[in-house]
Amino acid sequence: MLVLLPPSEGKADSGKGAPLRLESLSLPGLTGAREAVLGELVELCAGDEEKAREVLGLSEGLRGEVAKNAALRTAGTRPAGEIYTGVLYDALDLASLDAAAKRRAARSLLVFSGLWGAVRVTDRIPSYRCSMGIKLPGLGAPAAHWRAPMAEVLPEAAGDGLVLDLRSAAYAAAWKPKGEVAGRTATVRVLHAPTRKVVSHFNKATKGRLVRSLLSTGLTPRDPAELVDALRESGYEVESQAPDRAGKAWALDVLVEEVH
Repeated sequence: MLVLLPPSEGKADSGKGAPLRLESLSLPGLTGAREAVLGELVELCAGDEEKAREVLGLSEGLRGEVAKNAALRTAGTRPAGEIYTGVLYDALDLASLDAAAKRRAARSLLVFSGLWGAVRVTDRIPSYRCSMGIKLPGLGAPAAHWRAPMAEVLPEAAGDGLVLDLRSAAYAAAWKPKGEVAGRTATVRVLHAPTRKVVSHFNKATKGRLVRSLLSTGLTPRDPAELVDALRESGYEVESQAPDRAGKAWALDVLVEEVH
């Protein structure tokens, strides 16, 4: 099973680990594309601070993120699972998983990123600011930059099992499963049952708890139909829609009564 996650906007400090080594990150086929984004981001943030802040969409209170990006090549690193914070990652709470569940997380979780493309939670990265929705001056939108290298690398990473896609739209734009891979992909929304609406905070928290449940129990559904059964057995109310033609993913709605 491969689980595709969005990153968090907020991130923990880089820590005091060794500096970034791009060649040590998972999915080495993305190294060249990572170097291109990293080089442009560092150059942008080492120059005109106001321009960098405008490009990155940073408020005055986040001005310090520009200097942080400028120092990415020399900053300390931590495992990506410790860098990403926020609602989904708080609910997932990787640090409190038992040893077996942590091994499953290392194998199955893939976090998408405007800067790195996608990383495993064990990959060591510095804290950074680079959303998928920005437009870098020389490179353009990261989502468009990542499509070609992702199309080369991700099908192999997906293997022959279930792909559980929990990404937001901006990050889903970087790679869309196609062909046979799409047929075993399940995209998930979390809806407030009485209103049938997505509530952002609760959507993220429920996705984090859902992934934690799968990791903790060791359930390994082989396809979207088995995933629906596994989620229902875990107490989730799930509505599913199988694809109406080849090359499309399954659509799953997880319905929750209370928003908290």
